[in-house]
Amino acid sequence: MFPIPCVLFAGGRSSRMGQDKALLPFGEAPTLAQFQYDRLSRLFQHVAISTKTADKFAFDAPFILDPPDVDYAPTAGFVSAFDHLNEERIMVISIDTPFIDATIFQALLDADEPSRDAVIATTQSGSHPMVGIYHRSLVPAFEKMLLEKDHRLGKLLHASHTRYVPFEDETLFANLNHPHEYENALSRYNLIHLSISD
Repeated sequence: MFPIPCVLFAGGRSSRMGQDKALLPFGEAPTLAQFQYDRLSRLFQHVAISTKTADKFAFDAPFILDPPDVDYAPTAGFVSAFDHLNEERIMVISIDTPFIDATIFQALLDADEPSRDAVIATTQSGSHPMVGIYHRSLVPAFEKMLLEKDHRLGKLLHASHTRYVPFEDETLFANLNHPHEYENALSRYNLIHLSISD
């Protein structure tokens, strides 16, 4: 199991989905959140869920709540995660990327080193700031971003000591932002599951 703590970000507004994507059913789990938490818990020694409220979840897990009175943005989650966890670095993944697998996490860990601020996955379509490793060295920058209500992770990463790790398989990084993307992901998961069962 990976010793680095994994923080699952589930505090978004889900405006493009039209409903809270974290609560949509996925795979054999009643919700996408539980599906992600269960599978990540088999890979990491510690998994926590970053969210604005834990009341909506019907399963037990370590929850890290966003600071009060902040926008729906991962910036708040990063500040709370480092406040809550006594760690120098964390692996992060967004709730809506159910196909990120152990090979990706391992490649990110292999590319990391103490002098880095972050190690971020990238594909031909661009970088994926919510699939990567963040170091505590970025906390002052996150706090400044919160004060200024500037939540552009890409801007922060480009101004920091970030290493980008390229991956070829774009489908593993599919985000479930819209209803059709969610339906496509369900179909893909079912096909993968059936092929494994055969």
